[in-house]
Amino acid sequence: MITGYLHDIIIIFAFAIIIVAVGNKFRIPGIVGFILTGILIGPYGLGLIADTEIIDVLAEIGIIFLLFTIGMQFSFRTLYEMRKIVLIGGGLQVLLTIAATMAISYLFGVTTAQALFFGFLVCHSSTAITLKLYQDRAEIESPQARVTLGISIFQDISTIPMLIALPILAGETTDIGWALLELSVTLILLFAAVFAISIYIIPRFMNRITGIRSPEIFLLAIILICFVITYVADSLGLSLAIGAFLAGLTLSESDYFHQAFASIIPFRDIFTSIFFISIGMLLNVGSLLLSPLLIIALVIGVIVVKAVIAGGSAMLIGQSLRTSVLAGLALANIGEFAFVLSIPGMEYGLFSTASEQVFLAVTLLTMSLTPLAIISGPRVADLCCRLPLGSRLKAGCEVDTADRIPPMKDHVVIVGYGLNGRNLAKGARVGGIPYMVIDMNPETVQKERKVGEHIFFGDATNATILSHANIEQARILVVVINDPVSTRAITLLARQMNPDLYIIVRTRFLTEVKRLRDLGADEVIPEEFETSVEIFTRVLKKYLTPEGTIDRYVQEVRADTYKMLRSPSESSPTLSDLGKNLPNLAISTRVVEPGALVSAKTLGEINVRKQYSVTVLAIRRGTEVIENPSGETDLKPGDEVVMMGAPDKIRDLAGMFHASEETSGSERTGEQGEGSKTG
Repeated sequence: MITGYLHDIIIIFAFAIIIVAVGNKFRIPGIVGFILTGILIGPYGLGLIADTEIIDVLAEIGIIFLLFTIGMQFSFRTLYEMRKIVLIGGGLQVLLTIAATMAISYLFGVTTAQALFFGFLVCHSSTAITLKLYQDRAEIESPQARVTLGISIFQDISTIPMLIALPILAGETTDIGWALLELSVTLILLFAAVFAISIYIIPRFMNRITGIRSPEIFLLAIILICFVITYVADSLGLSLAIGAFLAGLTLSESDYFHQAFASIIPFRDIFTSIFFISIGMLLNVGSLLLSPLLIIALVIGVIVVKAVIAGGSAMLIGQSLRTSVLAGLALANIGEFAFVLSIPGMEYGLFSTASEQVFLAVTLLTMSLTPLAIISGPRVADLCCRLPLGSRLKAGCEVDTADRIPPMKDHVVIVGYGLNGRNLAKGARVGGIPYMVIDMNPETVQKERKVGEHIFFGDATNATILSHANIEQARILVVVINDPVSTRAITLLARQMNPDLYIIVRTRFLTEVKRLRDLGADEVIPEEFETSVEIFTRVLKKYLTPEGTIDRYVQEVRADTYKMLRSPSESSPTLSDLGKNLPNLAISTRVVEPGALVSAKTLGEINVRKQYSVTVLAIRRGTEVIENPSGETDLKPGDEVVMMGAPDKIRDLAGMFHASEETSGSERTGEQGEGSKTG
């Protein structure tokens, strides 16, 4: 007996490896590859596996592990932080999709119970596929990924009440009111028990387990918790999926959550892959060829309806038009949790054989088209921004009247108000530099405007928004957002609108540097590279490497790396270009402190050029700028001296600009309450 099962498992894994590997080359999601594997080796394909008994058992285990990990990831803290997107946006998307599906189903004479069940299936989207694609595109922290994740969380949670409702839809009970009351009481008692277990029993139990210091026993304990609670829930009349979700919930707030989640992931991936393969085995491709037009029409209908509803739900919670369109397209597929619902739905008779086959085909095709939908998202969003829609609908494409900011000139435009944007704005305020911020998070914009921040809501990939920021008169543009596609579009558009603009862009990866410079960026700061520099700098400091050696090494690494990524520019060289093309030359500004050695002395007396090989380029004294000063020019406290020279020489000279201890001490004694200006 075991030999036969082993034979089937070998066939499953061998074909899955080949098909998924080939699919990766064509950017086909792994889930789709597993379903295709099932179609190929199943009874309607090559017929390599005739007895699906063992496959069905392993698929059930896959559902248990899938819901178990979902429960572990579900946190009331996360739900609160994203409450607007999850509860309102997700709730609207699920309810409106169910309503639209039911309305369309009625046109084909479907019963109310079946129409509602179809709505349950269609409202789900594939979290696994969309988030994997966002990760591959380095957009996981973008606004559209945040909205997609929030709505997906609500979809996943809604699976639980939908599973509970299936027996009622199937008409297995005549007294619906009593059935609902019984289920509600059972769930309340079970949730209370789970809560008590997670607070009082799990911590003590896991403390004992971890005290043994055995990874094997820890893993077995996690699986035991999963199976015990799942078994109890099933014994009480609930489904295995609900029990698994509740089991994961017991560990969601535990101190051992991260290790438990990491331990269970390999099991989840193995068994859920078999689950999707078992779904593929159910699909009879031959029968679908009899009605290809119906399948194509349903696929197009599902994608359009779901994209419009999901995008509209995002807009109703204040997201920009661009973010809403991108999130809507990402959520336009039918996801894996629809399969979790479809299996008990078939058992309860809510599916006919023909409906089951159509559902499988439509789901598979919408999943397969998800990469294309996400890739085409920016173009569709740009097209929507050009449509003659009302200003309310074109949120982010046009400036709201409440966001009017007095025009600026010679200012800095900051795109993105995350950590980098906040720090840059703070630095600009301290330095008295005029600036304006553009951000696509409506909540952030409203909050910061109340405290007087120069910020407005908008999509900087749109020329109207950049014009409102007076980009044509700006001196510098700094782009610090987490969306690489939008970053490229902003860079290109800003360069076209202002050829003299100095553009600084932060990117996540080193590979983006050349592309962004080709689009017009003057400086590209790769976060990946700069983080690596900071890491090895700290390592060298721990080994007591001299500061000068570390600085010299950092300059050499930066010079070598950035030099490889730079391309020749057609624009005329500027002062700032010296630092780029001559890595051993630095430009620095020092402030003359009261009582400093250089204070009240002329440049000729200091003779920095001869003694330190440093050239003074300019002196900024209040609103006056002394360019190329002569040797007779004297230095006064508060002067900002712009110098050029080797970095180590400038550091040697820096001490002369600071007040000596004796002088500063006498000043503190005689002039209490006055502080010296430092730079």
